[in-house]
Amino acid sequence: MIRTGLAAAATALALVAGPGTVQQAVAQQKTVKIGFISTFSGPTAVIGADMRNAFELALDHLDHKLGGLPVEVIYEDDTQKPDIGVQKTQKLIESDHVDFVVGYIWSNVLLASLKPLVDSKTMTVVTNAGASPFAGELCSPYVFSTSWQNDQTPEAMGLYMNQKGVKSAFLIGPNYAAGRDMLAGVKLTYKGTIAGEEYTRWPDQLDFSAELSKARASGAESIFVFYPGGAGVQFVTQYVQAGLKGQIPLYQVFTIDELSLPRLKDLAIGIPGAQEWVNDLPNETNKKFVADYIAKYNKRPSYYGAQTYDAAGLINSAITSVKGDLSQKDAMRKEMEKADFKSVRGAFKYGNNHIPIQNFYLQDVVKQGDDYVLKTVATIVKDDQDRFHDKCPMK
Repeated sequence: MIRTGLAAAATALALVAGPGTVQQAVAQQKTVKIGFISTFSGPTAVIGADMRNAFELALDHLDHKLGGLPVEVIYEDDTQKPDIGVQKTQKLIESDHVDFVVGYIWSNVLLASLKPLVDSKTMTVVTNAGASPFAGELCSPYVFSTSWQNDQTPEAMGLYMNQKGVKSAFLIGPNYAAGRDMLAGVKLTYKGTIAGEEYTRWPDQLDFSAELSKARASGAESIFVFYPGGAGVQFVTQYVQAGLKGQIPLYQVFTIDELSLPRLKDLAIGIPGAQEWVNDLPNETNKKFVADYIAKYNKRPSYYGAQTYDAAGLINSAITSVKGDLSQKDAMRKEMEKADFKSVRGAFKYGNNHIPIQNFYLQDVVKQGDDYVLKTVATIVKDDQDRFHDKCPMK
């Protein structure tokens, strides 16, 4: 556990004042407590670090205050395991008494943690995981997303594959909630033939030679893949090493990003992807976010970071609306539903299930000198709403 902010204030004060003075000072000190859950250890810790970096940068831009109140952030590592994630969630709610919970990379970790969040009515902003039940029957008035529902991005890629005239595809992804959603999503919009699909062990399988051989043997014109983090680096590397890059085009979501590009480099060129945020979106908030992130951390942010940066703006708008009275949860919820803050993706609005209604873009890898960056090529779909919103009981 890592704490930042004013957690040591009362202890320091106790050294120079009596107990009664300490109690009075603590009562007067109003602080927003944020519980932040992500993965900070193991092979996917790079994702958690990007999310934490972006959240800290957002706090820098807000003078380390949300709605005018000082901020304490408690960072917890879910170790990419659902059972650990729910334990850390319960700790933040029951022991730390946080005002907001932010984060969650993995759909299976989110689903395991959702019940204590909803039961306690803890204000929550999910900054990546987009499991379909979370957008549908398990939606909650107190839980918001600053990312997407899992199906949306692959649905956009399916539309692009139609535009390219791709007649058949072989689908490959990990066998967990997000992987199943991703492959289901592309099948919703893609009009060609599905030549086959393979689900691999998650997160420990990093050898994809058998799946690539099956894709080659299927006779498919293309491969669609979803592998976040280091698994994505392994998959693309093995795809190229197998000699498939010049034979069977690869279409991907969440596999090539700003975190994997420094490792993939030329291997990633010519492999298109879809996303709701790209670093070159031409709005002033995004320009400042990207420039200041690079200046502070000497590397580019990914969509994980961009979505997490937006979480701070969303929370700030909520607390500002109630003038710092954190007990007014319904008023904060109503303000958050307006999405009335400056997002790095430009304007978006919330659906009834608190999933953004937003654009999805085609992105491509471009080499600039010795650097590799993602660039926006086109808008695939505008104002897209996830297909599970009608299963959400909130209207």
